[in-house]
Amino acid sequence: MKFTFVSNYINHHQIPVSSILYEKLGGDYHFIQTQRMEQERQEMGWAVEENSLPYLKCWYQEPEICRALVADSDVVVFGGVDEESYIAERLQSGRPVIRYSERLYREGQWKAISPRGLIKKYKDHTRYRGKDVYLLCSGAYVASDFHIVRSYPDKMFQWGYFTELKTYDIETLLAEKPGAGDGPAELLFAGRFLPLKHPEYALLLAKELKKEGLSFHLTMAGGGEMEKDLQRSAAESGLEDSVTFTGYQSPETVRGYMERADVFLMTSNYLEGWGAVLNEAMNSGCAVIADSAVGAVPFLLRHEKNGMVYRDGDREEFLKYGVQLVREAHLRRHLGRNAYDTIVSLWNPAYAAESLLAFAEGLLQGQIVVNQEGPLSRAPVIPPAEGYDYTRRCGR
Repeated sequence: MKFTFVSNYINHHQIPVSSILYEKLGGDYHFIQTQRMEQERQEMGWAVEENSLPYLKCWYQEPEICRALVADSDVVVFGGVDEESYIAERLQSGRPVIRYSERLYREGQWKAISPRGLIKKYKDHTRYRGKDVYLLCSGAYVASDFHIVRSYPDKMFQWGYFTELKTYDIETLLAEKPGAGDGPAELLFAGRFLPLKHPEYALLLAKELKKEGLSFHLTMAGGGEMEKDLQRSAAESGLEDSVTFTGYQSPETVRGYMERADVFLMTSNYLEGWGAVLNEAMNSGCAVIADSAVGAVPFLLRHEKNGMVYRDGDREEFLKYGVQLVREAHLRRHLGRNAYDTIVSLWNPAYAAESLLAFAEGLLQGQIVVNQEGPLSRAPVIPPAEGYDYTRRCGR
């Protein structure tokens, strides 16, 4: 089977799945990168050398070869690219296409009323509702957005980003975390310091923990426009001895922070389409506190089973769970152990790649082959306002 994956660029969140697909298919697998990565993400350590991966092709370097791959492959996966011209001929051919997408309406589903927007959604998506075109939903609220524009009926499936899987002796990993003994609980925020990611919530929790007289340390890994304000706030609150700002670090270094962290803070709002640091933190055995609006949360987390989920923007609930986890080491271990199991058993690159291949092979035989849960299971239609409740009523 000739299989081609097309996206804006490859990064460390996509390489694990692609490398497994290459192991399975050899020279019949290619990843086409349509543009160069933005400078900011390169500075964060996301860049990949264009000649470092045997399956990587760049449209801007070899357009004719890339165009032929899209036309000739048995199955094409396409997503993360605003420009539809890359896939237009393939869609018209009627041969199988698997699209993947984050949300259409991150800023609010009310935007679906735009006539101009609806025309574009019809052109790009809705008119193919009866064709051999399928949708991988990279986030729990994606299916709800596409349901509004009546696209992909019964053809939407769970997907996401699949970071490198690391395997540990989980009991040893949990026992070596600072808060497992008599040491202070280690809290971690990792990401860009932007309003959508609400890094200030981490400092609010630090202030609350200090007021409660609890022993903790908070690492703030990242940088961005809010960095100076956050550092000033920490100093004014007398948190210099309890909070460390590391600046931007490589993905490998951040994974090291996660392995040490007792609690990971996932505080982004609805603008976070997926949030791959959640995969990494769960894989590292962290007890996670997460905002329900983050795209990955309803797919990956079940409240009080493998993480704690607070209602979008509810600071009081966030602080309550933060204090609870610092107080209760046994609860941290319970959540961290189950979080690790979720990634190892379901939401990992090997499971995703094998499921995607099985799905693609089924399409070539006129069948839809899906899993019962996890990647390539059917994506439920979860309106954004219902994500919080979904994490409570759906067990694993």
